[in-house]
Formats: sequence, C-alpha cells, structure tokens
Amino acid sequence: MLKELVIASHNKGKIAEFENLLAPYGVKIYSAKDLDLPDVEETGKTFAENAIIKAEALAEMCNKPCLADDSGLCVDALDGRPGVYSARYAPNRDFDKAMTMLIDEIKTTRSKDWSAHFSCVLALKIPDKKVELFEGRVDGRIVEQRRGENGFGFDPVFVPNGFDVTFAEMSADDKKKISHRGQAVEKFLQKVFNG
Repeated sequence: MLKELVIASHNKGKIAEFENLLAPYGVKIYSAKDLDLPDVEETGKTFAENAIIKAEALAEMCNKPCLADDSGLCVDALDGRPGVYSARYAPNRDFDKAMTMLIDEIKTTRSKDWSAHFSCVLALKIPDKKVELFEGRVDGRIVEQRRGENGFGFDPVFVPNGFDVTFAEMSADDKKKISHRGQAVEKFLQKVFNG
C-alpha cells in the first residue's frame, strides 16, 4: 500500500486534481515543486513515453514512488495536434492565448469536424520496480466560445460527448467521473489499492 506519492508536476491545477482524486486513500501527496525537483524534459513522441521519462527520472532523484502523467488534447481537424505538445502549445503556459490560437487554427482548416479527444497516460514508478502504465481517454468536440471557470488548460473549449457543458463548467467531482485523467486514475487506484 502506498503511503506517499510524488506527482511529477509543477502544474497547480493538475496537483489539485490528483489530490482530489487520491484524497479517500490517505496518501501523502508531494508535488515536484514541494521537493524542489526540476521539470523533466519531455522528449518522447507519445504520451506513454513522456510519462515514463518523468516518472523514472523523478523517482530516481527522490527515491520515492512517483506518478507522472502526460496528457493532452488531440484535435481531428489538426491531425491529432496539439497532442503531446499541448502544454507547450500555450505560449508561456498562457492557455487563454492557446485557446485563441487553437480556435483560429481549426478555422483555417475549414473543417466542419471539430471533434477532439483528451488522452492521459499515467506512469507509476516505485523504486526497484518496473514502471506500470494506466490510460484514459474522453471523446468530445471543441466549441468556439469559452465557457466555465473550473478546470484548467483547454477545459473551457472542450465539450465531452453526451454533454452540453464544457469541462470548465463541470464540478471537479463531475469531471472526475468521466475525464481522461479520472479514467486513468481509476485504473491506477484499482490496481494499487484494490488489486
């Protein structure tokens, strides 16, 4: 049973989401920032490769169990971009600008298909054990007008299939039930705490 876990991220929104998801299990959560661990360069070509790179690097640095994720938005009209470059798509992590750029870029394709999906791969590295992967995906579409104050990243312009609201209009609990990260975390929890 895990007693402590390092989340390989400096993103406050992502850390808060993980704290919420893991709260019922009494695990002490540390962010990379809490332990003065650096950002690890994501050189992989897939979400899985990037998650593994981060989990292995930080677990080695701090000798604690480390959970890393790589996730992003894949837009059909943009041939799956921004994909693994979702965080870097935003100039200086300014997602207001990123959302404007994304909408403008989709418009230039003249595609009527604004479908997209969020993918998430979690990599768990426990010192002296091999990395385990957990994946989640949620399909939906991009909307032109930003809506909602919750969430982070591209949440205000993403409406999941079967819903009329964006991720940013959902409560954290409602989003957790269907999100890509929620699905991946659920698989992680099943394996680690209920397996």
